[in-house]
Amino acid sequence: MRAALLEAHGGPFRLAEIARPEPGQGEVLVRIHASGVNPLDIKIRAGTAAHARHPLPAILGIDLAGVVEAVGAEVKAFRPGDEVYGMTGGVGGIQGSLAEYAAVDARLIARKPANLGFGEAAALPLVFITAWEGLVDRAGVRAGHKVLIQGGAGGVGHVAVQIARAFGADVYATGSAGQRQAIETLGATAIDYRAETVEDYVAAHTDGAGFDTAYDTGGGAILDASFAAIRRFGHVVSCLGWGNHALAPLSFRGGSYSGVFTLLPLLTGIGREHHGAILAEATRLAEAGKLAPIVEARSFSLGEVAAAHVIVEDRSARGKVVVDVTR
Repeated sequence: MRAALLEAHGGPFRLAEIARPEPGQGEVLVRIHASGVNPLDIKIRAGTAAHARHPLPAILGIDLAGVVEAVGAEVKAFRPGDEVYGMTGGVGGIQGSLAEYAAVDARLIARKPANLGFGEAAALPLVFITAWEGLVDRAGVRAGHKVLIQGGAGGVGHVAVQIARAFGADVYATGSAGQRQAIETLGATAIDYRAETVEDYVAAHTDGAGFDTAYDTGGGAILDASFAAIRRFGHVVSCLGWGNHALAPLSFRGGSYSGVFTLLPLLTGIGREHHGAILAEATRLAEAGKLAPIVEARSFSLGEVAAAHVIVEDRSARGKVVVDVTR
């Protein structure tokens, strides 16, 4: 099979012919149609993601969508011909999705939404799982909650907005003035974080009481702002909690904090079936018309992975970048 190999951190990808894997017990062989590119892939390639190391030479690519080619022993949920997607590798020595085939743990995948193409499906797994674990598993989002999404036009953020709305929450999302239309199209109330202070938007949208839940997708000062934005006994969730933080603003509100580390099941092998179950929920929401990823219009082939990485790194992409492995 063809694969894009990374042989040195920060180096180029080499398009190579390597042996096609065979599915082991509990695995399915997927003929990959599309591979989603995440900012984390850029860090793994550079060798700067200490929490997500991938021994070299390696095949990167965390997200995939494709068709089941064969199933290993003990696999009952899938059969050849099924269209599937998942967050299945690209870290911890597990083969990623920048290849024509991958043997993946069947617990990590779900049936692809029938109304989404392979590229759209490959754009979802990491960001949807990250958003779901924060809002649903940690914060218990529900109808009537006022939810603040920090970075509502971003990868995790735009999916988090859609999940919160699907649960009936009243959703607000920060972004730049240029992102207002995108945020409002998703159904959230847009907050220009450059023009409004935390105190301003808490006063304007919660009568000064604060939000039930704040989901931080940026870390640093954005996480600090989230601590100041919640109501009494509110909940802050972060998927990027970098930095040094004073917890007093959170404590003074009797608030709670949860971190989300989406890679844990991949890295440890524990809890993988939950990721498959979360993606089944994504399929349900997508097919109900309540979830759609924003995907970059430019498409890239397996031989153009480096170019795909460039527009993720320089932030010129307008949506999730996807590699078309079939080209």
